[in-house]
Amino acid sequence: MSSKKYFMGAVGLITALSLLLTGCDTSSQPNETTQAESVVTTQGEPEKPAVGEMRDITSTELVKEMKIGWNLGDTLDVCQADRNGDGKLDEHAEEGEEVDETLWGNVMTTPELFDKLKADGINAVRIPVTWRDHLNEDDSIKESWLNRVQEIVDYAIERDFYVIINMHHDGGGDPKFGAWIIETAKSDYDAFYARYSKMWKQIAERFKDYSDHLVFESMNEVGFDGMGGDKGFELLNRINQDFVDLIRQTGGNNAKRHLLIAGYWTDVAETCKSAYKMPTDTIEDHLIVSVHYYTPYEFCIVGSQKTWGSDSDLKLMESKMNLMKSTFVDKGIPFIIGEYSGGGSAKEFIYFSEYLTKLCYDMGACCFLWDNGGNLNRKTLEWRVPGLTDALKKATSGEDYTVTKGE
Repeated sequence: MSSKKYFMGAVGLITALSLLLTGCDTSSQPNETTQAESVVTTQGEPEKPAVGEMRDITSTELVKEMKIGWNLGDTLDVCQADRNGDGKLDEHAEEGEEVDETLWGNVMTTPELFDKLKADGINAVRIPVTWRDHLNEDDSIKESWLNRVQEIVDYAIERDFYVIINMHHDGGGDPKFGAWIIETAKSDYDAFYARYSKMWKQIAERFKDYSDHLVFESMNEVGFDGMGGDKGFELLNRINQDFVDLIRQTGGNNAKRHLLIAGYWTDVAETCKSAYKMPTDTIEDHLIVSVHYYTPYEFCIVGSQKTWGSDSDLKLMESKMNLMKSTFVDKGIPFIIGEYSGGGSAKEFIYFSEYLTKLCYDMGACCFLWDNGGNLNRKTLEWRVPGLTDALKKATSGEDYTVTKGE
């Protein structure tokens, strides 16, 4: 999600009316299990696929192959958390029970979900993963959770999706309840890196034979404000560099895997500052920069702005994307909008999404819609905003046209 406090999420749409569907509110998506009653988390390690193909292509070429991106939000990224910032746990597993992907109100994920996404033109999925509630005492990841992550990744890979997995709410804004990346990295880098590297090495080893359709993302929405000068940037840069180094050292296809590098708070303006540095790498042109786009905040998150598309709205979006182009794309570094969403009525949301998607697609970037269940109903597999995927398919068609707001 886009806020520096992770519990703030993205605004989705339910029918033609806008509702604020943040990481704080899952009331619109009851914990229904009808669709997936027969789905059981794999207990034994799933069978590893044959070694996947790592083509001799750059990250710029890889990102151009991605068309429409979508987030499996509020699913594998769920955790026991203080989502509204009041100092208390909002959702939590019962004593003795494991946190699973239904904790924040979504159904178990099924292969049919990915069939639906593919049928509607989506070919890239970001699967945010939170690991903090699934660690053994030695900070190794529990096999049952890693198996389930792999199972869902396989649903997508088997259907020829591009897939991104990351460390999501392990950053977070609630260290009292388990978030650790931000606070630990600031106070004791060695302790931070011991845990971070152990987890990523285990993840990397599990997926080392997967093809270039699988991308690792270093972390989600992390920044280190208040450290003075550029020290916050230096710390983030250090983590990103260590991430690249450790993934490369795990060998197999990871030696050439395309990696998604988190921007500073994944904020466009912050990430485009000179203090932010992309890591060096052992292989050329295999790094991608990750930012999120929830601008203007009043339209995308708060909901106080009901319409979008004024001259100032368009110029603001264009200026931010042009900044990404001049800072990264023009220097051979592609970018991904790892999350975006908007508010307003259906036509306002579609206009915002289509305009952003086409603008980025024409620059060689890919946008991933944040969806915590508010855009695609995961029980019925029906889109809550008719026409959204048609607009996104047109935006990524390569057609030369001017995006206009529907009636």
